[in-house]
Amino acid sequence: MTATLSDLVVVSNRLPIDVSVAADGSMTYRRSPGGLVAALQPVLSARSGAWIGWPGAPDFSFEPVRLDGILSIPVALTAEDIADYYEGFSNATLWPLYHDVITQPEYHREWHEAYRTVNAKFAEAAASSAAEGGTVWVHDYQLQLAPSMIKQLRPDVKVGFFNHIPFPPEALFAQLPWRREILMGLLGADLIGFQRAQDAGNFRSCVRRLTGLATRGHQILVRESDGSVRDVLSAAFPISIDSAAVDARARLPRVQARAREIRSELGNPDRILFGVDRLDYTKGIAHRLKAYEELLRERRLKVPGVVMVQVASPSRVGVSAYQTLRDDVETTVGRIAGDFGSLGSPAIHYLHQNQDADEMAALYLAADVMLVTALRDGMNLVAKEYVASRVDGRGALVLSEFAGAADELRHALLVNPHDIDGLKASILRAAAMTPKEQRRRMQALRRRVIENDVSRWASSFLDTLARR
Repeated sequence: MTATLSDLVVVSNRLPIDVSVAADGSMTYRRSPGGLVAALQPVLSARSGAWIGWPGAPDFSFEPVRLDGILSIPVALTAEDIADYYEGFSNATLWPLYHDVITQPEYHREWHEAYRTVNAKFAEAAASSAAEGGTVWVHDYQLQLAPSMIKQLRPDVKVGFFNHIPFPPEALFAQLPWRREILMGLLGADLIGFQRAQDAGNFRSCVRRLTGLATRGHQILVRESDGSVRDVLSAAFPISIDSAAVDARARLPRVQARAREIRSELGNPDRILFGVDRLDYTKGIAHRLKAYEELLRERRLKVPGVVMVQVASPSRVGVSAYQTLRDDVETTVGRIAGDFGSLGSPAIHYLHQNQDADEMAALYLAADVMLVTALRDGMNLVAKEYVASRVDGRGALVLSEFAGAADELRHALLVNPHDIDGLKASILRAAAMTPKEQRRRMQALRRRVIENDVSRWASSFLDTLARR
């Protein structure tokens, strides 16, 4: 148990810091990049807050450390925990199920047992770290049992939960053998947040049909063991980005110079199409490449007037479905490059690697058309980053209607990525968009993203939880 008790405790799968261990055993710490950490740092610092998470390596732990006002408290996981709880139940059972079964979920009892055991570890760490009457905010699908476990250990604290990915409709969720346990685990929270109103509605529907509990509007009435009734609020709190920081980076002279350099390196084409995603089957990369390849084959787009850049960040390399996806994507990329490119005039550039923040900002600025074609996505912050980066008021966004961002970014060109002909038409329309229409659409998109940033999201959730 840590000796320091915190008024606000954040619980997520990963800690907000990266740890480096020197040969002599000494450790250095730096804050992890990411909008969630940036959003919560001020409020955690102001409230002597703590963050509980896994350090990122098996069988690794250290004493709690305070950095940038956040007390990071590690939860040690074994290699077996990581294989069964994280790669297994979280990412081979829940992730595909919650994303409309794009790939088939696997149901293994030993994975579920590991998930329960690891959730208990996180819950115990949270219960030991929260001050009397404090607040615990649990994040994401890896920790859906933790809210109830925390509430049982510490009935005095307020518990919030935010689900960063979609929540499936009852017809899909009902397939999960442990469906009731997951629902009751989540209902330990006082406030459950989702990306979209549709997700919150799916959750309430699952609760009504699979637990028999009553709902009243956005509230769920939970009967406690002592006979009392506790109401749990479920609602949409769409997450956003640190818009001001993204905007500021895009205005840096070095970034703007790099954007011009990228266009030059690509041969100064008329149009650059850009996609950046984790290499994940939910992101619709294959659909995007298929549409682009058909447009080239039909000569409705022509090299060297157009070039596509696709960045695919490595993801879950130990999961077989991701290995298969990488093989399929790289086969398609090779075919496009070989069939339509020439020396000095490539049809496509493919990067299976992470890019730093400056390079990403420059790529956003260089791209004429941003392609976000997710088959299912809780939010998709890439779409918002592109908009926030377009300080020149130019550019066009093609956005899947199945991404949570589509609820807010209505001035994008919204598409059904499964409709390849419709996707092709939207790509052509975006590529032909006049500067005047680009500015009109981008002005509205930027207003939305800048006004509704990640700090506003965090404040909205915590203020609502405080009123529970």
